[in-house]
Amino acid sequence: MISAVTWVPKGASKISPVVAEPPSKDEIEEILKTGALRRSGDSDEDEQVDMDVDDSKDADEVAHALATAEALSKDQGDKGSHFQDIADGLRELDMDHYDDEDDGIELFSTGLGDVYYPSNDMDPYLQNKDDNNDDEEIEDMTIKPTDAVIVCARNEDEVSHLEVWIFEESEDGDSNMYVHHDIILPAFPLCTAWLDCNLKSGDKGNFIAVGSMEPAIEIWDLDLIDEVQPFLVLGGVSKKKKKGKKTSVKYKKGSHRDSVLGLAWNKEVRNVLASASADKTVKIWDVVSGKCAVTVEHHRDKVQAVAWNQHSPEVLLSGSFDQSIVMMDMRSSNQVSNEWCVTADVESLAWDPHSEHSFVVSLENGTVQGFDVRASLDTDSSSKPSFTLHAHDKAVSSVSYNPAAPNFLATGSTDKMVKLWDLSNNQPSCVASQNPKAGAIFSIAFSDDSPFLLAIGGSKGRLEVWDTLSDLGVGGRFGKYSNRTIDPPPTD
Repeated sequence: MISAVTWVPKGASKISPVVAEPPSKDEIEEILKTGALRRSGDSDEDEQVDMDVDDSKDADEVAHALATAEALSKDQGDKGSHFQDIADGLRELDMDHYDDEDDGIELFSTGLGDVYYPSNDMDPYLQNKDDNNDDEEIEDMTIKPTDAVIVCARNEDEVSHLEVWIFEESEDGDSNMYVHHDIILPAFPLCTAWLDCNLKSGDKGNFIAVGSMEPAIEIWDLDLIDEVQPFLVLGGVSKKKKKGKKTSVKYKKGSHRDSVLGLAWNKEVRNVLASASADKTVKIWDVVSGKCAVTVEHHRDKVQAVAWNQHSPEVLLSGSFDQSIVMMDMRSSNQVSNEWCVTADVESLAWDPHSEHSFVVSLENGTVQGFDVRASLDTDSSSKPSFTLHAHDKAVSSVSYNPAAPNFLATGSTDKMVKLWDLSNNQPSCVASQNPKAGAIFSIAFSDDSPFLLAIGGSKGRLEVWDTLSDLGVGGRFGKYSNRTIDPPPTD
């Protein structure tokens, strides 16, 4: 299954990602010193003794067989020629010196003499003289600035990992999509957030934060291939102790105490990451220092989602299973700016990128509600939604605003459907719907670079990308916001 999909902005990835360095000599020696790779009870001395015993035993068996064969050949006379052949064979094998190197034997000789060719072009036995395979491999590993990159959080056969996909667009409408590399994760991933705050040096980086069933948040460098450790871990367990049937857990300072259900990176204050957890808290992290700066405890149940306002980067929304949404100005995080009640558990929420006052929230009962924060100025209507949309038959697990076209919203549901909506005038109408054959939908996301491409992930574990502009309804209503040429609808 795919639990989360995230687009990486074009040009953010290194053209040639670097293969991670293996552990250093000092690190390997430290591992060996600790005995982590040695089975209990093993020792170098015991191993050496065992080897000596085995070698002497083998030598004695060969000598015994040779002596027996010679004795039998003498006793049998002419009839003992068979045993004499055995004795001669054993002498020829010379088992005592069997492992000694013999420079006179060329194990890989052709038997006709080896010939040296000054260049590969002159060697008639070489097939790929131009190293075409190497060139193709280098080309496959290259990420062009025009390539779209999608990161999927996946769990399959009890193995959790991130998959970094390349999506290549073409002018004729055909596309090519393949996995560039993957990253093995230690725990079931639940949410992701891409961030460009460089945790190493320089201006920008290419990182992804991963929330999982564990209380730690892992941040991975997407420009490293074959990496086995996250670049940074925020929070997590520092120590576990067993006392009889009970296990006591000690957490790192500032850590969540339960699964991390939602993540949001602040694009304006680039070192800031917000997290939502099943421990009922929201935390604000400084990813440069690796420390928790603020912990907010305004909810009474699991916090499912968080989102920063793009127009006012200090404003944060959080949605919870306590059927409430809280808006906070993080400059004074101890005070709730606004709170709204909804009719079911919150699944996801998103700010409208085209309006600083509006947001939508999707719920477990299949509805989507829109809110305008300016309505909170009127006390009587502070909890009243701008609209309520019965969007799906089951939980609406994910929503995504189109970054280019105002009032264009996508919704994904565990009813296996993805729907596209026009929210103009707070009167939602369905523009298009599709069953992408991805199973129950868990995550959808529009691309910022190609705003009409919608990435879809679900229970079947197959990444889908829907070119929504190919739908006639979408093209007719929102095509003017695209820089692509749209084919006119066919006429009868």
